[in-house]
Amino acid sequence: MNKIKMIIVCLLILSLISCNKDMSDLDKFFADAKSIPAKQIEPLPEINPPEVFLYEAVQERDPFSNDLQLMQEKIAETLSIVEGEGPNLNRRKEILENYPLDGLYMVGTYLQENSYRGLIEDPEGVVHFVSIGEHIGQNYGEIIQINEDQVDVSEWVSDGLGGWIKREASIALREE
Repeated sequence: MNKIKMIIVCLLILSLISCNKDMSDLDKFFADAKSIPAKQIEPLPEINPPEVFLYEAVQERDPFSNDLQLMQEKIAETLSIVEGEGPNLNRRKEILENYPLDGLYMVGTYLQENSYRGLIEDPEGVVHFVSIGEHIGQNYGEIIQINEDQVDVSEWVSDGLGGWIKREASIALREE
């Protein structure tokens, strides 16, 4: 332990001895820097006033107003939305409603109690048994008919204005 203390003291003494109070080189540097004349600063560029534009298209829509939102609200008010029209948003979703219709494939049918049941394959390769009245697809689709070669679906699609539009779609039998 004494050896370590001795080494530390020696290093400290050597570092203090190496300090030099002569700062003549630093003084010379500052004297040389002060003797160099300063460069002229370029003047700021002249700022031109903005061009004034007079909007004369009074009959057109003002581009700075938010009247598009007002027009959409007026259109939404004029639409006659029938109470109860649209999908049942409170019901529990079924498994095949997690996939878009174009990702589902009909792979076959079978006849049970004089009505067809469908075999639908999802994108993960799992085959599901479906029947009329079950829901399918991401647009609140409901199976309305099952034939030997296709499954007909009735979907509800939002019209973007708070209403719903009903459209028909089909899933055809996949030919392999």
